[in-house]
Amino acid sequence: MANSNPWRSLLKTVAKIAFSAFFLYLVFRKINYREMLQHMQDSNLWWILPAVIFFILSKIISSFRLNLFFRSIGIVLPEKDNLRLYWLGMYYNMFLPGGIGGDGYKIYVLKKRTDIAGKKIFWAVFLDRVTGLSALLFLSAVLAVFIFPQIKMVSPIIGFVIIACLAYYIIFKKFFTGFMPVFWSTNIQGLIVQIAQVISAICIMKALNIEGHYPEYVLLFLVSSVVAIFPFTIGGLGARELTFVYGSEYLHLDQQVSVVISFWFYMITLVVSLTGILYVFRSPFEKQISTAK
Repeated sequence: MANSNPWRSLLKTVAKIAFSAFFLYLVFRKINYREMLQHMQDSNLWWILPAVIFFILSKIISSFRLNLFFRSIGIVLPEKDNLRLYWLGMYYNMFLPGGIGGDGYKIYVLKKRTDIAGKKIFWAVFLDRVTGLSALLFLSAVLAVFIFPQIKMVSPIIGFVIIACLAYYIIFKKFFTGFMPVFWSTNIQGLIVQIAQVISAICIMKALNIEGHYPEYVLLFLVSSVVAIFPFTIGGLGARELTFVYGSEYLHLDQQVSVVISFWFYMITLVVSLTGILYVFRSPFEKQISTAK
């Protein structure tokens, strides 16, 4: 698929590479990279296997969630085809960082193959992202209550969660009425997705023989996942690691181990996303996409 502005695409690619490189530079200024490499070499790979499995499971559930949004706008896409399209989008997000990206490709191909307006498809994809972000923020806030039990911390966190949840529901109901029938199901799936990824991260921690401070490490993982959503780097590379470095310093955790958790998760994401290359050469659609009026 040709990009209408190749120079703009190139500029985005260069900018993302530059940001990732700069963030990694800051990371390696703060940690001992030899110790970090030693931690990676000493990892128990038997724990990395379930980490991969739970990550894949999270992505499968994510594809189901996205398909609920598609059905809300009348796109009837078989789950298998939707899963293949989702995996192709993962590949584009990781390996074509400056181009149209995975979300953009999904919008493009569904607009081309259906008579559904591109604007509707955009909002379906956008809201799918929003449910993921809201789940991350919710879990981060809940975990923070247990990590910072002081009343001066708990009260504002609980107040923020209540206000944010009410505002989220009201905005969703007012501006995205057509998606309200799937509001609860997609947000519950969003929570399940993030819990599956948390389990994946815990498996990585087990692989590194971490013996304590699991809530703190998990909180850093959730916050780094929020940071990685913003498209300033290549698949979050550098941004996640930098979050772990400064977060671990604040929470008095081992910085080298923290960064290894992030690198392992990035490598799992990279390898799993790479399998989507299959659908670059083979259409993800076995059947003609139908629409429901």
